[in-house]
Amino acid sequence: MSYKTFSKTPDIGESRVMIDCPCCGGSQFKIHWKADQGIWHRCLSCSLILQNPQPVIEDILERYDSEYFEYETENEDGFLNLMLMGLHDVGFSEWDSLDSEDKSFLDIGCATGRLGAFLNDSGWNAQGVEVCREAAAYGNKHYNIEIFPGTLNEACFPDEHFRFVHSSHVIEHVNRPDLFLNEIFRILKPGGLYYCATPNCSGFQAKLFAHKWRSAIADHLCLFSKKTLRLSAESQGFRVLKTKTWGGLGEGYAPAFLKKAADKLVKPLGWGDVMMMVLQKPSDGDS
Repeated sequence: MSYKTFSKTPDIGESRVMIDCPCCGGSQFKIHWKADQGIWHRCLSCSLILQNPQPVIEDILERYDSEYFEYETENEDGFLNLMLMGLHDVGFSEWDSLDSEDKSFLDIGCATGRLGAFLNDSGWNAQGVEVCREAAAYGNKHYNIEIFPGTLNEACFPDEHFRFVHSSHVIEHVNRPDLFLNEIFRILKPGGLYYCATPNCSGFQAKLFAHKWRSAIADHLCLFSKKTLRLSAESQGFRVLKTKTWGGLGEGYAPAFLKKAADKLVKPLGWGDVMMMVLQKPSDGDS
């Protein structure tokens, strides 16, 4: 199952600024892809792929408007199923037996909050954060979840507040993923886990389609490989516990029998189009 990725054509008046590499701090880049929706550069130090210059955050947030809200509500059932399958792949269900006080969960970029509501109906204590205010308001009204309307930093959660944090297809939309990861590290309890799902630019589809890859879109400001996501996470203090990938070919790219074979092949090889990395904040006293 696959879905058309939402992306808005950037406003011609958007402001852009050059940044150092948010993965390694490097300042030397080379053009990697020229695509219909933008130009992506590769950091010559760590190989992170990113748009540079990048739009400023105020302009980025303007993209998540009523059109985005409609996209999320039209696809929310399918997106919930995809998130549940991804979490199942990395063994999240092993935590179902925890006591309720250990089931604090934050879903970042939660859209209408379906994942958190599902968990709350199963005995969890889940909250959400969502920059699309229409989506946040809809989720707060219709589902069993509390959603903060705004960015993760604006939510100002206390230190060491959550046992689990999750984001699905969010970190690639963030222009400073280093600061994003640092904030997640701050709000996680020692020993807490962050489940991060994002497109895999070292996967089969990215290699096959290059600048025509379906994730080479204007809203994706940074595109991670397994290597660069690991480097980014470790630079903020995380440990990488597990990485899984999935998705060989999107629907419509090949006959069904070829898609099925590709999907089956890429999973054990780690060449999937999407990856989920499980990151841990070390416990107090860990070296």
